[in-house]
Amino acid sequence: MKRLAHCFLAIMALHSFCRADVTKLPADDQKVLREVSRFHAIHGATNLPPGVLALCADSRGRLAEPGQKWQVTDSITDGKLPTKRLVWAVTDGDYYVVHYERGGRGHSFHVLVTKLNVGKSKSNFVWRGVGGQLKDFRAFLDAVASNKLDDTLDYAH
Repeated sequence: MKRLAHCFLAIMALHSFCRADVTKLPADDQKVLREVSRFHAIHGATNLPPGVLALCADSRGRLAEPGQKWQVTDSITDGKLPTKRLVWAVTDGDYYVVHYERGGRGHSFHVLVTKLNVGKSKSNFVWRGVGGQLKDFRAFLDAVASNKLDDTLDYAH
């Protein structure tokens, strides 16, 4: 019984070390993002401004559309396919939140928050996090509030 208690404590301690944390998304930006009614969906990667697309596209500047074929693994079957795919994106005209998946050695889901100032072509990076697949923008906000996204490591994006 004593051994079981030690195992349980070890598991709980390990869980606390493995927990994701949203630590770098500025409070002012979080406040704007929580104003859900400001945001509307962007239907397709081709509708992202070039400055935003550049921050989440693969090394060749490609981002597959939702539901399209893409290169999920590091075993290249078709070199013409992008290595990243858009899941969903929203904007309020200034802020862009882009949720995409990245293939390769380890399949992962990323969220990018960027700000594109009116009249500017270059996007200002705000935040990036990694976690599970998120159904929509509200699920993203819930994941931020409950620390289900990790922005503590410098993940390859």
